[in-house]
Amino acid sequence: MSDFAKNARFATDALRDLFDPTPLQRNDYLSQRFGADIWLKREDLSPVRSYKLRGAFTAMRKVREAEPGQEHFVCASAGNHAQGVAFACRHFGVRGTIFMPVTTPQQKIDKTRVFGAGQVQIVLTGDYFDQTLAAAKAFCIEKDAYFLSPFDDADVILGQASVAVEMLDQLGGDPDLVILPVGGGGLSSGVTRYLREVAPEVDFRFVEPLGGASLLAALRAGQPDTLSTVNSFVDGAAVARLGDQTFALLKWVDLAQVLLAPEDRICITMLEMLNVEGIVLEPAGALSVDVLPELAEVIRGKTVVCVTSGGNFDFERLPEVKERAQRFAGLKKYFILRMPQRPGALREFLEMLGPEDDIARFEYLKKSARNFGSVLIGIETKSPENFTRLFARLDLAAFPYRDITNDGILSEFLI
Repeated sequence: MSDFAKNARFATDALRDLFDPTPLQRNDYLSQRFGADIWLKREDLSPVRSYKLRGAFTAMRKVREAEPGQEHFVCASAGNHAQGVAFACRHFGVRGTIFMPVTTPQQKIDKTRVFGAGQVQIVLTGDYFDQTLAAAKAFCIEKDAYFLSPFDDADVILGQASVAVEMLDQLGGDPDLVILPVGGGGLSSGVTRYLREVAPEVDFRFVEPLGGASLLAALRAGQPDTLSTVNSFVDGAAVARLGDQTFALLKWVDLAQVLLAPEDRICITMLEMLNVEGIVLEPAGALSVDVLPELAEVIRGKTVVCVTSGGNFDFERLPEVKERAQRFAGLKKYFILRMPQRPGALREFLEMLGPEDDIARFEYLKKSARNFGSVLIGIETKSPENFTRLFARLDLAAFPYRDITNDGILSEFLI
């Protein structure tokens, strides 16, 4: 056994001072659906509802062993890493300063403060994470504190490898396939390094949000490459640039092993897991489950482990998740209709709707035109084919319309 594997085992044992192993649960619903033996490694059930505590604790423990006088740790995070660092600061009784963007939801600020139990100070600065990160690093230099990276740190990577150690112990054998979400690469690099050493026959798939594919960009460029834009919806994995250390451990990955999950499709998976299984997952935590349908032929008859990396979901976002899911499934559309300004025109339109069509939005955008008025209309229905029939009726009646459901700019301003 290599030094890394031994250290990962030791790191896993040390974590027992904080919490028991997170469950590895066989999921009957998914197993039956895909004809496979599918297990969920429930990192959403850790004390901070994500795996981030593992890396934060391990790195803090090792720093304190090497530098006993280090009593001040700093991080920049708006989510799970902040909560993991706060929890670890409370455990070790050290001081933590956590930098968060000004735009961080109050719920995340409050949870981080609770986990820190008086050991942490929260500093809100910067509208964007890059500004927050720069402020945190400058503060570290000024105060001689230790900056705890969310993923690009050897000890953090080692801590995340404990997921794999527990997984093999709990399964009692090697899975055929492990599906991992990817953000900055800390979890995926730690888990794969351990498994490639102790269980070399295990295959992998890596899942990134479509709007934050930093691993794919790095593999194509041969080095970490900064994405020009990032969709922040999957906030736990929406990272613009893969870490240097994590890329060094993931550069062996084949492009075909990386799968991209559209943000709106992830919403369908989140709702399915909530409604069918009663499992609350944040967008990043649903990534590994989301790609199962496109892997159906690959996984049939095999033992598969999906790492559900987090469950810090703010239920105030549930209406947005439902909206995104409906739109991706083709069950909800928005369009601008040019309504003729004549008696009976509205009734004529309403009669074109089918029995399963429901008006969710109706708003006149412009009534000043003499002959036509522009109307923003949102329709929910039970089957995508209903829209095909509705639009055919509109065309036949010569009612001009424009579908803006997937028009990013118009949707942002009008919906």
